[in-house]
Amino acid sequence: MSSIRLGTSANIATRLSEMAAQIPHSLAVAAPRGRNSQGKQTYQRLTFGELEDDTNCIAAGLQNIGIVPGMRIILLVRPGIDFISLTYALFKTGAVIVLIDPGMGRQHMLDCLSAVQPEGFVALPLAHAVRVAYRRRFPVAKYNVTVGRRWFWRGPTLDGLRKNEPDAFRPVKTKPEDHAAIIFTTGSTGPPKGVLYSHGNFSSQVDELRSAFQIEPGEIDLPGFPLFALFNGAMGVTTVIPEMDFTRPADVDPRNIVEPIIEWKITQSFGSPALWNVVGKYCETHELELPTLKRVLSAGAPVPPHVLQRMKNAISPAGDIFTPYGATESLPVASISATEVLGQTRSLSEQGKGTCVGRRFSQIQWKVIRISDEPIGRIEETESLPTGEIGELIVKGPVVTTQYVTCCEHNALSKIQDPDGFWHRMGDVGYLDAEDRFWFCGRKNHRVITADRTMYTIPCEAIFNCHPSIYRSALVGIGMPGDQIPVLIAEPWPEHAPRDETAKQKLVDELAEMGQSHSLTQAIQKSHILLHSSLPVDIRHNAKIFREQLRIWAAEQLQMT
Repeated sequence: MSSIRLGTSANIATRLSEMAAQIPHSLAVAAPRGRNSQGKQTYQRLTFGELEDDTNCIAAGLQNIGIVPGMRIILLVRPGIDFISLTYALFKTGAVIVLIDPGMGRQHMLDCLSAVQPEGFVALPLAHAVRVAYRRRFPVAKYNVTVGRRWFWRGPTLDGLRKNEPDAFRPVKTKPEDHAAIIFTTGSTGPPKGVLYSHGNFSSQVDELRSAFQIEPGEIDLPGFPLFALFNGAMGVTTVIPEMDFTRPADVDPRNIVEPIIEWKITQSFGSPALWNVVGKYCETHELELPTLKRVLSAGAPVPPHVLQRMKNAISPAGDIFTPYGATESLPVASISATEVLGQTRSLSEQGKGTCVGRRFSQIQWKVIRISDEPIGRIEETESLPTGEIGELIVKGPVVTTQYVTCCEHNALSKIQDPDGFWHRMGDVGYLDAEDRFWFCGRKNHRVITADRTMYTIPCEAIFNCHPSIYRSALVGIGMPGDQIPVLIAEPWPEHAPRDETAKQKLVDELAEMGQSHSLTQAIQKSHILLHSSLPVDIRHNAKIFREQLRIWAAEQLQMT
């Protein structure tokens, strides 16, 4: 292993260097590389010392081709060892990494990436082909590295960068406020926006997660979301990358999650609610236990109680499932355990009280203020609401990012100035209870405002989700706010989907009766209850419902505008 230059740099990559100095021979990452003749998965492996050397070699190569601190470099590679090594190498050079979900479609990607004005691409050949085809949209992208085989363009390759000596890397001085990454939101509630992360943001995230969940060096993690794997290297945790399409977690083959958990004796795993829905049902059906798994994390959307219960039945009796709450702009904000949900808050949620996302992390400050759809310039202009009253959540703390660098007009709508910084408007509505827990009641721009009331999605949908045939549902409003018509769209479980018109009408009648029995949902008429075979969901976690799309669909079904 190369000599490690440790110091007081705030660069998040120094966390990897520190781990490599402490546990150089411990396994850092294992990535699948195909199955042998017996059908058993084989892995490429790197220790922490080897990963440190790999990142230093790549960082030296990046510096040699001219990459300097502050340059915006788009990273488009598949999750794996190359992704982890390139991320840390780019951090070490001081470059600003641009990360985006490829599942959003080519046109959205082109618009987002060109808006960043990148100075280079570190990407797979197909991404470079698109870059070359649309070169006018990337006029300053001069520093380009191909991960794989070059096609018809010139320039360095990742294999070439790895030929550098690790000691050739020249460390850069980094301050906490220095820019580290631009990560795009999913665009599930508006246009995808580029969120600017600092090295201080990342360091605070690592500290908060490690402290709150008592994550220790030597643990073994199976990440169902690529970005979460990056924290492992900074915490001394082994990463075992599963064989899956990370852009489609709802379609995961559960065997590709369960088998490595058993084989590697995985202690921790992060995945979307959609992923754990599949895995939990598989474990229940096959009566499987995962005794080494003591910590399951899930985020991206509210996690249904049935998912929590199935996974809790499968993992170590001493373990638990945690659902950290936050957003691309601010993560983590709060967390709650499955034990607390199933034992305390579930029954209240089913009565329409919202979804309890738990208590705030140690460095987070939060308030619930009166809802406004307009910009708020200063914190003095807000009105804090009392316990139990629904409003919009605002947060403040070192994990909260400072700004959008694309769609910059949203900065005025999302940030509130404070004498010693700013608050971020989460865009979520809900309330704080007597224990200072936040109860999520939906997205602010999803609330339905009728002529005589405001209806919030999560509380209303919970009433209908109690029906044994319903997997999930979505409340949307048709028309202009202040005179909207509430429409409930329900997705049955596949095995309970009505097979004919009689069964369909019976299910709608039952849902209408449930709606009329509760004050929150009495405004929903039976003629405005629709069934849908598969609700559209976000591209990142396959769990957040695209209500904007459903609003259009519902209007067409009802022939309303």
